[in-house]
Amino acid sequence: MFESIRRARLQRAGLSCGKTRRKHQEGDFFDEVRTHPAGTVGVYVLFFIGVAVLMRLGTQVEDGLPAVTWLHTLYAAALGFALVSHERVALREQITDNSILLLVLGTVLMHLGLMVFVLDLSSGQSWGKTLKAVILPHAFGPLVLSVILGRRIGLFAAIYATLFGVLVCVSVSAPTYMATSALIGFTGVVLTKRVRRRNRLFMAGFYVGLVAMAFSLLLHEAAGVIGGEHVGRIMGLPWLTGALTGLVVGGLLPVLESVFGVTTDVSWLELADMNHPLMRRLSIEAPGTYHHSLVVANLSEAAAESIGASASMCRVSSYFHDIGKLSKPEYFIENMDPSANPHEDLTPRMSALVIIAHVKDGVDIAIKNNLNSRIIDVIEQHHGTSLAYYFYRQALDQKAEIEKLVRQGKAKEDDVPQVSEETFRYPGPKPQFKEAAIISIADAVESASRTLEKPNASRIETMIEEIVQARMLDGQLDECDLTIAELAKVKASFAKTLLSMMHGRIKYQKAVETPPMAPKDSREESKPRLAGDDDVPTSASSMKIVEAPFSGSHSDPALRKTRGRKSPPASAA
Repeated sequence: MFESIRRARLQRAGLSCGKTRRKHQEGDFFDEVRTHPAGTVGVYVLFFIGVAVLMRLGTQVEDGLPAVTWLHTLYAAALGFALVSHERVALREQITDNSILLLVLGTVLMHLGLMVFVLDLSSGQSWGKTLKAVILPHAFGPLVLSVILGRRIGLFAAIYATLFGVLVCVSVSAPTYMATSALIGFTGVVLTKRVRRRNRLFMAGFYVGLVAMAFSLLLHEAAGVIGGEHVGRIMGLPWLTGALTGLVVGGLLPVLESVFGVTTDVSWLELADMNHPLMRRLSIEAPGTYHHSLVVANLSEAAAESIGASASMCRVSSYFHDIGKLSKPEYFIENMDPSANPHEDLTPRMSALVIIAHVKDGVDIAIKNNLNSRIIDVIEQHHGTSLAYYFYRQALDQKAEIEKLVRQGKAKEDDVPQVSEETFRYPGPKPQFKEAAIISIADAVESASRTLEKPNASRIETMIEEIVQARMLDGQLDECDLTIAELAKVKASFAKTLLSMMHGRIKYQKAVETPPMAPKDSREESKPRLAGDDDVPTSASSMKIVEAPFSGSHSDPALRKTRGRKSPPASAA
């Protein structure tokens, strides 16, 4: 309310347009809920209530099943303690907040509910308990969590879906259920390594179905009941369940990603479409920034791959990290006309404000175009709270000059500008996760690499080391979880990638041809010759250039393009 009044007053004074900039996060309420211990306790309580309800429903799928007793409740409590201990001790890095915990436990609960639903559907069929145990969709929960959160979480789901499933699915034999659930669930996790296309989920379900089919045949053979069941049903139903599970998981993933704010590698690859309207605008309106973003994407993707971070996320986020420059592309060095530097008409403070504003402009454009929330996080964090040093140094120099004039009596004391370092710093926040930190360093490294003369391995490594050390001393990497060992791998990856990008070329000799001479034999024909041959004519006017690959700057001063006014270095942007 007070903010709207203040904005209306500024608008009446002509100091505001009345519009508000879009914000990535409107408040801290949801952040508090995601991280508060009370929220964690609430998620666990809901999970155990759900398990209790499913245990009761599991006793009602058939007549004559034993009711839930205090002994069953004690078993469930012991398994619940094991689940909480496992999650708090071994999975703290993967399950970072209450929304992820809700996704994990909610998926396990959904998995158990699906078991009860399938058992209820099969209760009217004349199938044996062994077949009923095998046709259950044991791979559902492990497949979902393995694709979304990684295979460690997938194994966690497979373990506790098996243990709690024994208490819920009391209509089937406990040993048969446990063995089948463990086998099929773990198989599903094994088959979800690097799922980058949705058809891989169907193939995972297809192979899970084959494993279930083979295990069903072996179970019925070992139990000696294969004659009482139709062989086609014994083999066909388990395979069909596995294939359908893969299809259902593929269709459910986008819903879960949207609700819980997570993104799988499948979705990242779908977002890496260079025909996105923003990328097309960037290539046309700010081609220098477009090329810069592509190089940053290559650097950050290789670095993320080297430490096991999300390489797909790094690539896609790098594409969009500088879209804020679309607001004023001509103010950034990579898009600037060398003959017209707009910063020459601005004070250092105004220049810094224009450069720094591209972060907020980028967030505004990203929200308007419904980009992924993790991309918006990277846009906010890729400069952290770093200093726009070029313009800060320029402001200090101007202040020193005016102070000198004041001492000489040529200026007044009031003319001395106030230079605050905070004015020249980006708003932040600092990088909060590994991928954002990698992109932040890659952004600085790519910009600085353009200032290198005669780049070689030693100069590139020194430049990268200096940039990383400066970031660490400035505290820009304090809030992310990059370790020193991982940072060393990131630096090595940057050096390797840059060195391959900035490799040298062999300088080829120019090919020339001579004008036709009076031949001694009319059958002779003039042939192209190489410059440097003994019989090449010495007259420059008699030579005609056939091929001259560009391999450097012209040595002829008349052909050298005149330089414009001095522009800020690439690192200033």
